[in-house]
Amino acid sequence: MEDPSEIIQKLQLAGKSRTEQEEYYQSMKVPVVGEVLKKFLEDLSTENLRSDKGSVVDDVKDLLLHADPLWLLNNYRQSETVNLVQIYVDLTVALTQYSALPQCETDIGELPDSAYSAIPGNAHSVAEMFQILVSKLSVRPMQVMSSSAGVSPDSVLKAILPHLVIFCATHCQEMPWTNAASRLAADQLLAASVQASGCKTLVELLCGSQEEGCGALGAVLHLMKPQMNKNTWKLNPATKHVFRWLLQRVRRPWLAEHLDTVLPPSLLFSDDYRTENKILGVRCLQHVIDNVPAAELLQYNRAQVVYHALFNHLYTPEAFLIQAVLSCLLDLLPIIEKPHVTRGQQRANRYDKVFCLILTHMEVEDKIPLRRVYAKHLPVFIERLGILVVRHLKRLQRVILGYLEVYDGPEETARLCVLQAFQSMIQQAWPRMSMRLEVLLKSLLRFIYDVATDQSPTPPRVREELLHDATQCLILLNRCCERKVTVLLEGVRQNCENATVLECLQKVQQDV
Repeated sequence: MEDPSEIIQKLQLAGKSRTEQEEYYQSMKVPVVGEVLKKFLEDLSTENLRSDKGSVVDDVKDLLLHADPLWLLNNYRQSETVNLVQIYVDLTVALTQYSALPQCETDIGELPDSAYSAIPGNAHSVAEMFQILVSKLSVRPMQVMSSSAGVSPDSVLKAILPHLVIFCATHCQEMPWTNAASRLAADQLLAASVQASGCKTLVELLCGSQEEGCGALGAVLHLMKPQMNKNTWKLNPATKHVFRWLLQRVRRPWLAEHLDTVLPPSLLFSDDYRTENKILGVRCLQHVIDNVPAAELLQYNRAQVVYHALFNHLYTPEAFLIQAVLSCLLDLLPIIEKPHVTRGQQRANRYDKVFCLILTHMEVEDKIPLRRVYAKHLPVFIERLGILVVRHLKRLQRVILGYLEVYDGPEETARLCVLQAFQSMIQQAWPRMSMRLEVLLKSLLRFIYDVATDQSPTPPRVREELLHDATQCLILLNRCCERKVTVLLEGVRQNCENATVLECLQKVQQDV
């Protein structure tokens, strides 16, 4: 075949009709597009050096830039049967492979940053080439649409679109294998693909619309499925990030249609031994829980499987993982547990099981980051349990009072959250507070005095918030114990000389 530069010169036409272009191509003996693209495919498939393949990519880019859309979509030698759409798909796959990440042969699933040094430049070149192709396919002159010898631009675009979406998702995120230029090129290609498909947003491109029906997500997930089983997902370091990127962009009501495809990889990632993969998997699971109807999750015990996977993570002493797991469990438990509305309900459920394990861990935990995570979620679990928190009242009281005694740093995150839990405990289990009044009152008074006289570098704003929340606990205790707190505080007020403490006690006295 001729040199690409000679073919490009022959293709530089402007303003000619379909008949004139066809006659010109035949008189100049220009190869049909299928022959040219096949030659490029052969060059890309050979085991040449990357630099040689880079020149092939440049030739493809020049060809697409100068070629007329009519020539790109037509086979003028009608006697030859050429599956032009499949050729474009094969070329797209070959070009994405040129910019693909090296395979990782270890069970870590990561490579050193040096292994990605050539990827951003390759991805940038390929993204520019794809953008030219998409722009050519978005031009739809009537002679192209009506040509019997060619294919429609829509059929080519629909066939290559899933590959383009995966390519863009791989290179548009801030990762070790991308840079600012490659990310920008991927974003521009994605925007061009959305526009060429006649969609307004990426969500419409992936999910479709009520008028047009299904989008490209099903085809994209089908392409990714072989890469997302337990034996292959770590071979490509980008797979998990591409999957999460896609998942985050699909919400109700469209995600339910793909539940059986997206749930297994999410569970697989969460079950990995590396903490970062567990967190990624848990976040994928939470997105699924939040965007799939409860009935779908309950079917075939899917919710039970997710619950057991999450519950097992509670034994991991990693603060970021526990944060993700507890947040996910709080979204999942209302689906698998009915609200406590039945009078006299005694049977413990999964709320009790999770809450009991949280209290067990909180009692012995000495790492400040984990203490903060547990304390943050404690008030929510107390509110969810309602009056049934009395089952755990003895241990809950021990945990709350123990946490109030430990300084948590300048922002006092854990103690502020525990004070919120203290208030929730009083509100939910108020009939049991009278018998515990003496212990609770002593602890709160000691806490208020310590905060008022503390010389640590706690910001004034945080100190005021601590005192306010502790005072609210006293007020709530006073209300549910028939004003007994007011009587007991009289002796304290007469013997206390600290103005801050007296101010707090005065607020309790003034509450009516």
